[in-house]
Amino acid sequence: MKIVIIGAQWGDEGKGKIVDYLANEAQIIVRFSGGANAGHTIVIDNEEYALHLIPAGILYPDKLVVLGAGMVIDPMALFSELSMLNKRGIETTGRVFISDRAHIVLPRYIEIDKERDAARKIPIGTTGRGIGITYSMKSKRDGIRLADLSWKERMDELEEADHEFLAPYLDQLLTMTIDMASFIQHRKNAQTLFEGAQGALLDLDLGTYPYVSSGMSSASGAALGGCVGPRALDKILGVFKAYTTRVGNGPFPSEFNASSEDELCGFIRKTGREFGVTTGRPRRCGYLDLVALRYACFTNSIDALVMTHLDVYDTLSEIKACVAYRIGDKMVEDFPSSVQALNTARPVLRSFPGWKQSLADRLTYEEFPLEAMEYIEFIERFCETPIHIVSVGYERKATIIRKSPWRQ
Repeated sequence: MKIVIIGAQWGDEGKGKIVDYLANEAQIIVRFSGGANAGHTIVIDNEEYALHLIPAGILYPDKLVVLGAGMVIDPMALFSELSMLNKRGIETTGRVFISDRAHIVLPRYIEIDKERDAARKIPIGTTGRGIGITYSMKSKRDGIRLADLSWKERMDELEEADHEFLAPYLDQLLTMTIDMASFIQHRKNAQTLFEGAQGALLDLDLGTYPYVSSGMSSASGAALGGCVGPRALDKILGVFKAYTTRVGNGPFPSEFNASSEDELCGFIRKTGREFGVTTGRPRRCGYLDLVALRYACFTNSIDALVMTHLDVYDTLSEIKACVAYRIGDKMVEDFPSSVQALNTARPVLRSFPGWKQSLADRLTYEEFPLEAMEYIEFIERFCETPIHIVSVGYERKATIIRKSPWRQ
């Protein structure tokens, strides 16, 4: 079985924890897009692991992980991460593979990235990791893939500084490089997880352009970046938080009002630890945007949703969610493509009673308070998509499985 896990919001939904949890029953975990601009935090026995490039399944000793064809890879960041894992007792040798079609991030791309964003009249707010520039070079047919590292004529086109940067990594990179299409085909019956980066609302085509990532963070990216056809994918899961966050610039209709809702924003940010894994930046916070979530479900053929951070609401007496937008004098129930429209949109909110008790010790969905169940079931009806998994904490055990994706 092949299962795809994507973010159904603007990233930072908790995909890493869910991939880590579901990887227990997988044999191969494939990261299909993005680069070191992504960040997954995984907590095991109160020990925290921050991953940026390596798929979350690496923490299981018997799993194989693959950095897919749709990724852009900074060798320095990659080997720094591998070194960190090895120092912490996670054996990675012979378990980490890289598609020969993946592109390489060069140091000069990082500098161009920072300069270009700073020069914009309205900066996008990139992570400054050179990701967008690398994808741009790829689109212009000027990028360097791992497959090109042994192509002398192509390598001769690089600048001297590029050669100096790559030299210490060449042998290791070539050892880890695979023909990914062949690799996956020869393991076509393996239980495989395809792990996305960022979120569907940051997808280059489906997201809030131009305030998007440069890679494919939608479900369709799993087929391209995973070197499989779309009909080979069995299920698509979308991960979302019980509220909404965003990092960087761009429209955010359900964002908490800075003057009247600053206290609520501070509470959510502190309780949910809403600071970027990669950048450390505080995340913008807001009400759960059900209009945007429903859009992500439809445009990605999401079979089931995974809800995270529900426990952040444990102490609140009232919870609100955005069920429509008011744009000018119109009520809008569909997610607009216009950034101008989204920037002027005001959230239409629906209130729900809080449950005022901890969810941390609940072992089954049936043990949830009625109010929590009503909130979850309203979301299911609104998005016309079932919620099969609910996370109520950072640890693996704080995961309620209503229906396992590994079961038909």
